[in-house]
Amino acid sequence: MDIIQRNNIHVTGNPDSPQTLVFAHGFGIDQTSFSKVIPSFEHDYKIVLFDNAGGGKADKKAYSPKRYESIHGYVTDAADIIQALDLRSVTFIGHSVSGITGLLASVHYPGIIDKLVLLGSSPRYLDDPKDGYTGGFDHHALNSLFEAMEANYHAWAAGFSKLAMRNEDRPELAASFARSLENIRPDIAIQVAKAIFYLDYREVLSKVTLPVLVVQTANDIAVPAVVSEYLEAHIPNSRRIKVETEGHFPHISAPEEVIAAIQSFL
Repeated sequence: MDIIQRNNIHVTGNPDSPQTLVFAHGFGIDQTSFSKVIPSFEHDYKIVLFDNAGGGKADKKAYSPKRYESIHGYVTDAADIIQALDLRSVTFIGHSVSGITGLLASVHYPGIIDKLVLLGSSPRYLDDPKDGYTGGFDHHALNSLFEAMEANYHAWAAGFSKLAMRNEDRPELAASFARSLENIRPDIAIQVAKAIFYLDYREVLSKVTLPVLVVQTANDIAVPAVVSEYLEAHIPNSRRIKVETEGHFPHISAPEEVIAAIQSFL
């Protein structure tokens, strides 16, 4: 299958720029989620956007339950995209789980990524009391989440979107996220959510050798502030920036702050 079609890849920005920004979206949304951020970088950078398998306008035939039973399928996809397009001087900007796929790609495919931005990312969502690690969820919370998804996916999407987006004064943001969630086949959404919420890549953090920017928001239901602090403490060449907005989608709710954070890092 053609990789451009498989992942609905779009290359924009400055085609002659020696530097490339790859934007990778998180669970439940697609590449259009970066629409308010992209214009600030189009003049100086080549921009690469794509949709993860199972979401957005990625080829529906590309999704394989076996390939994506863990996020390693997405790690391979990210590396495939960078290598197939022969991208150079890549800054990988990954939202949520895609930040971790970029991190893993940088470790497993050395040299393909030069810098990494983790936008609301987590190495583990499940608490680990024996190690004193707080991820934000315990087993009961995750079991309840998956039971709700399986019982009535559309009702779950409507409720979860409000909790994840926050910004109650702008209900249109949560409504847009809910519509995006509802466009995903429920069985795919549930499998991907399980792969995400049960991942644990804490042991990989010390192996990351490239510069990393950790972007933290307030009141993020998926990634509490302590997780971003953990990332900064355990990734050797990293620094953390707080953006003054609530929720899990700062590039949607506060694009100017995210733009400024990324510009300070490039």
